[in-house]
Amino acid sequence: MDRRSFVTALGLAPFAASPLFANAGVAGPKGKAEHCIFIWLGGGMGQADTFDPKAVGDNKATKKKPGSLYPSIETSVPGVRLCEHLPRTAKLMEHVTAVRSVNHKVIDEHAFATNLVHTGRMISGNAIYPSIGSMVAHRRGAADPNVPAYMLIGYPNVSRGPGFLGIKDGYIYLVDTETGPNGFTTPGEVSSDRKDARLALLEALGERAPGGSAVEEYAAAQQEAFRLAGPSFMRHFDLKQESPAVRASYGGEFGQRCLLARRLVQGGVRFVEVSHNLNFINGAGWDVHNEGIDNQHILIRELDHALAGLIEDLKRTGMLDKTLVVIGTEFGRPPEFDGKGGRGHQGTAFSMILAGGGLKHCGAYGFTDDLSKKVVEKPVSVPDFHATILAAMNVDTKHDLMDGARPVPITDGGKPIAELFG
Repeated sequence: MDRRSFVTALGLAPFAASPLFANAGVAGPKGKAEHCIFIWLGGGMGQADTFDPKAVGDNKATKKKPGSLYPSIETSVPGVRLCEHLPRTAKLMEHVTAVRSVNHKVIDEHAFATNLVHTGRMISGNAIYPSIGSMVAHRRGAADPNVPAYMLIGYPNVSRGPGFLGIKDGYIYLVDTETGPNGFTTPGEVSSDRKDARLALLEALGERAPGGSAVEEYAAAQQEAFRLAGPSFMRHFDLKQESPAVRASYGGEFGQRCLLARRLVQGGVRFVEVSHNLNFINGAGWDVHNEGIDNQHILIRELDHALAGLIEDLKRTGMLDKTLVVIGTEFGRPPEFDGKGGRGHQGTAFSMILAGGGLKHCGAYGFTDDLSKKVVEKPVSVPDFHATILAAMNVDTKHDLMDGARPVPITDGGKPIAELFG
């Protein structure tokens, strides 16, 4: 008996639209991407100042005029315009879709909104939901057994973690792009025999641990670390293997992180998240309240340099169609300016970005009003955006994850953006 018949037999058909059964039905589209590079713009990227420009406002006048902070420019896709500080990306928009109609109801709290965009769900009860990176790792695994499935270039937290899936689907993280993750190089004084002996002891410990226990998970994590330790994995972090021209095409520190992400997916890592602006080069990050907006253009230009460099490099190496590039942020920014010329938080309409990944790109998807304050056509929920990523990665969006014995739909009722699939 299939699940639909089972539900009917139990008299539960009226509840088939509830979250427990939200994924019942016909399978959605399936993409052909093999890898995902997820760029995180923590703080809240202002859509009207980047990927959804509107009429220029004025944040310095006595009576401030709502609108974009910068003029817009044409792109390679007719009718689609971007902020003037995204000139390189503008020339590549035939490979990009700015999803301009993303929306949610979490507007005033960074942590909750960050968790929502990473997990696709609001915090609920005692459940710790897995991140999009962990879901992809869980369903697809690594493309090469000598690398992990999921890596994080940035600072770790629970929103990026595996949740109820367990540590096996978690990330390996690094902050220093030059040295790679700590603990993955065997000390010189540890011979291969000693390493093998330690691994044998660890395996024995794991065998004694109760199934599903924290001890078993720890032992499994240690075994994975032992397996990955050594030059085969660590060579991916040697950016000096890239030509000076390629490195220059990506730009500064953030660009080098994106280059490293390309090297990692090329080496078989399935999902890499890269955090932007870890050092707050503009003084405020993307959270541009008050005077923090004055140097926002520095961030936008850095993003432009790195994103364009990444797309061009993926295209050059033949990886663009099989590598989905995503730009995520927790919410957007309102068109109005605060008392000192900055912007607050807005969840009613904001932009997130998709590039490459074999999708049928259109430059922009969805429409907002004349101030980018409200969605007026083709709304996209965060679960919808998750479903689009999963479908592009050839993950069945109707699949249930298991939280112990409890089935949990892989998205909270999300539907992929059908127009992006050929």
